[in-house]
Amino acid sequence: MVFLAGFPTSRKTRQKFMTKQHNDYYTYAYLREDRTPYYIGKGRGRRAFLTKRVGAKPPKDKSRIIYLKQNLTEEEAFKHEIYMIAILGRKDLGTGILHNMTNGGEGLSGAIRSDETRRKLSEAKRNPSEETRKKMSESGKVKVFSKEHRRKLSEANKGRTHSEKSKQKMKEALKGRPAHNKGNPASEETKRKMSEANKGKPAHNKGTKWWSNGVEERMCVECPGEGWINKRLNRKPPKT
Repeated sequence: MVFLAGFPTSRKTRQKFMTKQHNDYYTYAYLREDRTPYYIGKGRGRRAFLTKRVGAKPPKDKSRIIYLKQNLTEEEAFKHEIYMIAILGRKDLGTGILHNMTNGGEGLSGAIRSDETRRKLSEAKRNPSEETRKKMSESGKVKVFSKEHRRKLSEANKGRTHSEKSKQKMKEALKGRPAHNKGNPASEETKRKMSEANKGKPAHNKGTKWWSNGVEERMCVECPGEGWINKRLNRKPPKT
């Protein structure tokens, strides 16, 4: 491999060097409906359009996302971000119109929040709104799949079997673990509901029998092979 004179040779240093030299960074702004900016940022690629992010969210109307400067190095982008935030000011500090939580150039790790902002954040955590409580409740509910969805899942998993290696790993992982319902017996109401739900359904092991060969036992419809008999293993210790 040939490197140019003065070019870093370690992989980590090369990556850092190339990142700083690339002029593919930009600064951008999110605009309100009245076209005034409410957030200034720096990034590259699709950064300005990402919805899953900390801080101000991008507007749904993509025409209100604009580039301020393009083809910048990372250092130039940081400097311009800092400059624009200083000019327009931050709402949390009472100096301007932006929702930025930092002065730019360092990301949220360097955020300096005002006492009022910290108080509001603390209050929001202690007393979530009805809308927030509703969302939290919905996200915690057990999902009930439709019959069609269950049918598709069943079709997708038909014929799939675990390898012996996989079975052994699962067996090892479960060793020593108590049953999930140990010490927590089902209530009479739960038992009644389970009974009602299973009425009319054939038993999951209908038509199967226990077979053993003196060493292990299996439950299946037909004899597993030579040396197997239709009987369970006697696991009781011998009487002394």
